[in-house]
Amino acid sequence: MTFSSLTFLFMFLPVTFLLYALIRNHTARNFILAVSSLIFYAYGEPVAVMIMLISIVLNYLFGRLAAGEKYDKLAVAAAAILNIGMLIVYKYTGFFAEIFNSITHLNIPVPQIRLPIGISFFTFQGLSYVVDVYRQKDRVQKSLFSVLLYISFFPQLIAGPIVRYEDIADRLYQREFSIDRISRGLCRFIMGLGKKVLIANQMGFIADTVFGFSPDQLGISSAWLGAICYTLQIFFDFSGYSDMAIGLGCVFGFDFKENFNYPFIAGSIQDFWRRWHISLSTWFKEYVYIPLGGNRKGKVRTTINKLVVFFLTGFWHGANFTFIVWGMLHGLCQMLETYQIIPTKKKWFKPIGHIYTLLVVTLTFVIFRADTLSQGFGIIKDMFTGAVGSAAVNAQILSSVSVLVIIAFAFALLFSTPIFRVLREKAEKSSLKNLYNYASYTGTLLLFVLCVLSLISSRYNPFIYFRF
Repeated sequence: MTFSSLTFLFMFLPVTFLLYALIRNHTARNFILAVSSLIFYAYGEPVAVMIMLISIVLNYLFGRLAAGEKYDKLAVAAAAILNIGMLIVYKYTGFFAEIFNSITHLNIPVPQIRLPIGISFFTFQGLSYVVDVYRQKDRVQKSLFSVLLYISFFPQLIAGPIVRYEDIADRLYQREFSIDRISRGLCRFIMGLGKKVLIANQMGFIADTVFGFSPDQLGISSAWLGAICYTLQIFFDFSGYSDMAIGLGCVFGFDFKENFNYPFIAGSIQDFWRRWHISLSTWFKEYVYIPLGGNRKGKVRTTINKLVVFFLTGFWHGANFTFIVWGMLHGLCQMLETYQIIPTKKKWFKPIGHIYTLLVVTLTFVIFRADTLSQGFGIIKDMFTGAVGSAAVNAQILSSVSVLVIIAFAFALLFSTPIFRVLREKAEKSSLKNLYNYASYTGTLLLFVLCVLSLISSRYNPFIYFRF
């Protein structure tokens, strides 16, 4: 079940909300959220829900041990083996088997293991919980039920943002449920829904069309169109989902941290990663980069630590060399910026920096999206060598650019900048505050209607981060 499905919008969410609103007891409300979260996950993963429950129970036990003195380090090691081991088994076994076959030519059977949705997220949350308890032992949670709610809470279960336990620990026992929070949360949810349904889906249809052809069939315009559309698709798909998660959390009294902060206005790749998928980059910083030594052991060691983080960031996204190369290219650019080989700190470079960053991000996302490295680099070659490709293929691609796609593209460019946030902040400080609020609520309601109409009329509703 996805947030952008009619089942979620008109069945799951209303029922969960009404039960939560009608019952005032805090423990009972937690029970409603926990049961609803398990139903939410089991709806699409009836078997994998048991895997998640086993993971939660074991992480809870490791947390109890990590709060002590005798077996705390052993508990952290066991939690790391459990969570990372689960990722390796379910996500990377086939990948490693294929590599082994290519090296040894033994042709051992490649296991076809179904990847449980959201495993990359709930394993990271489980591991961070145990590590945080080890670091701050008074944070240990004695209630298995509370740990279950923390890890399985449906707004952030299948695609994040990755929520650290310490950020919501207090809210498990005391939180606000008010008209103001409901209003703010639903508005944020609908904005995210609009990003996903009205922008990301339109961009995704074009990107899928382009990447469905081989590079030698594409012309330069088609290659650039596919690259730009996919870059916009993945941003609005994932940031839209994060907005929906943050909005739902707000409705039920939880405050999740922001996961995106206008990454396309970044002036360097370092700045881009301070703005893109913030919860993931923060997780790797706290649990990998700093434990490796961070920037405390000289430039060479700092560079190695960053490259390790970006290798793992790429590998976390999937069992394919395309993701690894994507991560390493971002790590390489950060290294060049650190040594000022790419002079991002020079004043004269700042205007160029935005162009450089957008170019790197777009080109690396081509590799990220491609099925193989050869396809990715082939499309990049088309983008810079004046490729002609097949006239019929290019005509088909360009003919798929409808008026709706053009409108979605225009709004994508606007929402990639903080222009609406600036207008809101100015309106709230002026005499037009009430007028702005009325217009905002009216626009949000209209946006929801458009999203529903789009979902009813179209079956194209992919969600990129289900793959990860």
